[in-house]
Amino acid sequence: MNNIAKAFVAAKREFAPALKTSTNPHFRSKYADLAGCLEAVNEALLNNGIAVYQETAEDGTGVTVETVFLHESGEVLRGGKLHVPAAKQDPQGYGSALTYARRYSIMAACGIAAEDDDGNAATFRKTKNPLDAVAPVQQQSSAPALPLYIPGKDDPHSEHPDLASWAQAYEAMMSKIEGSAKIDVRERMTKLRELREANEQRLEKMDVSVKAKLVADYNLRLKRLGAQQ
Repeated sequence: MNNIAKAFVAAKREFAPALKTSTNPHFRSKYADLAGCLEAVNEALLNNGIAVYQETAEDGTGVTVETVFLHESGEVLRGGKLHVPAAKQDPQGYGSALTYARRYSIMAACGIAAEDDDGNAATFRKTKNPLDAVAPVQQQSSAPALPLYIPGKDDPHSEHPDLASWAQAYEAMMSKIEGSAKIDVRERMTKLRELREANEQRLEKMDVSVKAKLVADYNLRLKRLGAQQ
């Protein structure tokens, strides 16, 4: 693994952020699509002798994707399998789940995050070493409230003074959706995914350990609901 390890580290220094250039009319928010995610890393990987591809595995409830890095030496680095349940058991449902899984798999495997497509992001993208463009965080006397968004609603469901209370409210809403008896299991799974997408920008900025806990909790809820189908 010595060759691909060195090459991957060198490529990572050249990764760009995945720019949010696509708009989701349902959530009225911007997001980084699959093409944007691949564009952020492909050139840097190829410049360092690495080709990236994604494998799919047999899956009865959705899709399972794994991002794989192949070095010109023949060494392989695997990013781990990611399962995404299909909201509907039809071609459209599986196609949507596949795109979603591929997008998040490449972002997780490469360690990149989505960024707004503004002047700062564009400058960041052109920098050879992304760390050179990161400005120090300014301390503010009064932090703005952190909104929790509900899909389909213009105004935030609630606002919170800090990340800890926001995370608690987010988990509480996840629990409410999972336990709702008014809608069927598939719709609950869809609403969980929609809630995560509506608040994706906040999740991307959270502490790594907190984000990992929220992601694990989200995946566990989907797994429990999937078992009920």
